[in-house]
Amino acid sequence: MTQHNLILISIPAIVALCGGFLAAFWKPSHQHRSLIQHFAAGVVLAALAVELLPEIGREHAPGPVLIGAFALGSLFMYGLKLWTEHLEHQDPISGKKSGIGRGLLLATFIDVAVDGFIIGAGFAAGGQTGAILAIGLSVELLFLELALTSDQVSSRQIILVTGGIGLTVLLCSVIGSMLLVGASHAIIGAALSFSAAALLYLVTEELLMEAHTVQEKPISTLVLFAGFLTFWSIELMGK
Repeated sequence: MTQHNLILISIPAIVALCGGFLAAFWKPSHQHRSLIQHFAAGVVLAALAVELLPEIGREHAPGPVLIGAFALGSLFMYGLKLWTEHLEHQDPISGKKSGIGRGLLLATFIDVAVDGFIIGAGFAAGGQTGAILAIGLSVELLFLELALTSDQVSSRQIILVTGGIGLTVLLCSVIGSMLLVGASHAIIGAALSFSAAALLYLVTEELLMEAHTVQEKPISTLVLFAGFLTFWSIELMGK
């Protein structure tokens, strides 16, 4: 891996750390967190539509491989949902005392690990894919961290969690890149297809579901489109 790629891979980790310090001093209201989640959802949808799915097509992997990988990713995320719900039921004090629920915390770290793996796969695929995903998903990480904050979470906990998020995305990016460098088109395509299912889960079952727990304002839809446009603009400016 070149020094240039290492610098780009480190961007999400740095953004995660900065987001942690910001979240430690700013506790957005429920309404503001809903808007933040809509923006992050727009960014992830754009990452899927603008970069990830087209890159899967460019890999020219066999259709059955891509379909199987996406199905496997869907089943994996479904199993994750069942597991996190089980953890939440075992953690009755979650959300009532200081701290973040174990289920939400586990889901967040797995989502971040998948983000890192996607970034690494993008660099292994070559071209500008890795750089665009690194910058775009950094925006998603920043807003995801802000969405995790609440009055029940201490500043120390936020910094510890976000520091772990930054380290996780960095390690998974490097591991993903090292594992997939020189891999066949079928393997890279399968890895990206699996990752696409994970990102789709993040949008539909995490970000938007959480965002809809409060009464929405009409501007929420506009914020979602703003998130999409932000990532798309990054992709267009990177060409």
